[in-house]
Amino acid sequence: MKVIFHEDFYTVYTTDPAAYAGRMEAITETIGNDVDIIPAVPASEADISAVHTEEHIRNVRRKGLYEIAALAAGGAIQAAEIGMTEPCFGLIRPPGHHASADSSWGFCYFNNMAIALCALKRKGKIETAFVLDFDLHYGDGNVNILGDKNWVRLHNPPERIREDYIRETARTLSSVSADIIGISAGFDHHEDDWGGLLKTEDYYTIGAMARDRADACAGGCFAILEGGYNHDVLGQNVAALLEGLSA
Repeated sequence: MKVIFHEDFYTVYTTDPAAYAGRMEAITETIGNDVDIIPAVPASEADISAVHTEEHIRNVRRKGLYEIAALAAGGAIQAAEIGMTEPCFGLIRPPGHHASADSSWGFCYFNNMAIALCALKRKGKIETAFVLDFDLHYGDGNVNILGDKNWVRLHNPPERIREDYIRETARTLSSVSADIIGISAGFDHHEDDWGGLLKTEDYYTIGAMARDRADACAGGCFAILEGGYNHDVLGQNVAALLEGLSA
């Protein structure tokens, strides 16, 4: 399976948990030789400004975070483009699902999912998209940017009981009809992370369900990293999702 990554993502660019030292290493050391690494390239300013206001972009520049945030957004575009023909994972940071058009919070700066899907749409590669956001925290940025677009459907599972969460996610995916399924993959819902809900094997299940539905729609499928902060389990959780997407 192809994974979009760049060594610059190892950089500790701020003091927030998404940028902690060792977080990306926890993943790369686990998935190791099981994946085909594709170097990330930065998103163009045109791709970013199609989603974010000029003032927001200037604010990110003033924080000294434009380059790393643009690299993450570019990696998301690459993952989505490759995902049109085979499942792909964007191993990127900073995350993006709390970034709105003119503001951001929650360790996010640019909305990687929105930038990727809007780039595909502008290029005529998709007509419709579905976003599954299984991060612990509601993806308000995804909703703020994409929620009013009639070509995108979004879902943040609300359940707080593990069995209900998986059952409801399966039910929702079974009704999806889209050219591409994008997953905002936050692993902080894990039983040993902040959320304390899901088990590692659940990420395999979700990945396999998403892949099966994409195949049923004759569409694409990709995922990009959002949250996940327990380095002891993060790599195994990502590996489980990739195995499910590859099943």
